[in-house]
Order: sequence, then structure tokens, then C-alpha cells
Amino acid sequence: MSIDQEVEVLSKIPLFANIAPAKLKLMAFASERLTYKAGASLFRQGDEGDSAFIVLEGKAAVVVDSGGKEITLVELGKNDIVGEIAILCDVPRTASVVASSEVTVLRITKDLFFRLIKDFPEIGIEIMRVLAQRLEHTTAKLRAAGG
Repeated sequence: MSIDQEVEVLSKIPLFANIAPAKLKLMAFASERLTYKAGASLFRQGDEGDSAFIVLEGKAAVVVDSGGKEITLVELGKNDIVGEIAILCDVPRTASVVASSEVTVLRITKDLFFRLIKDFPEIGIEIMRVLAQRLEHTTAKLRAAGG
């Protein structure tokens, strides 16, 4: 995937929809493109949160360990972002992310992520919306698993 293709993918993510293509190109250039085989961990619950990931291709599962029982919260696909909670809250990872298939991601470092929020405050609003939806979804999943 070329930088221009990565910019096209980024522009379709609601978080980055209002960012000028030139800025998205800089972001794509400053990010690291990684590929994980099915079953590989992008990160584990409890790890230090040093980056966020955007899924470019493939699928990955968000999994939490709840009292020794693994609960899959959501399946991530193209254009989904994950890992930003640990960056924003400066806490260990709240869940693990495991590749369900071969998955290609764009890794955005903590510094780059905060630079984007500073330069584009509307990203902060979109992040709040995404996190609120995730919280509602996770709460419903945990209620269903417990009862």
C-alpha cells in the first residue's frame, strides 16, 4: 500500500475525515506500517500504551481477561482505530488485541497522536464520541457475560 493509498484510508476514518490530505500524508509518513499473522498479538492487556493502531486490512479481536475468562468485546476491521485509551489516560492497556486474520495496521505513536489532537481539536470531539460508544458496547457485553 502506497502513502497515497494510506492517506485515502485515513480520510475515510471519521476521526480524521476533516484533516487536509497534506496533513494526512505527513501522518502516514510518520507512522509505521506493520503486518501481523493470524493469532499474533498487537498488544496485551496490561502493556504500556505507547501507540494507537489503525486497521488498514484484515481483522483483529479486542479481548479482555475478566477473572481468568477471556471475553471478546469486538472484532475490528478496516478503518477501525484501537489503542488510544491507554495513550489518552496514560494507563496500561485495558484489553488485548489479537489478529483474527493476517492484519495490516498503521501504528501511530503517542507523540504523533497528541500532535494531531493539538492541531485538530475536532479529533478530540470525535474521540469522545468513539469512546462513549465503546463504553456503552463494553458495558452491555459485560452485563451479558455476567448474567
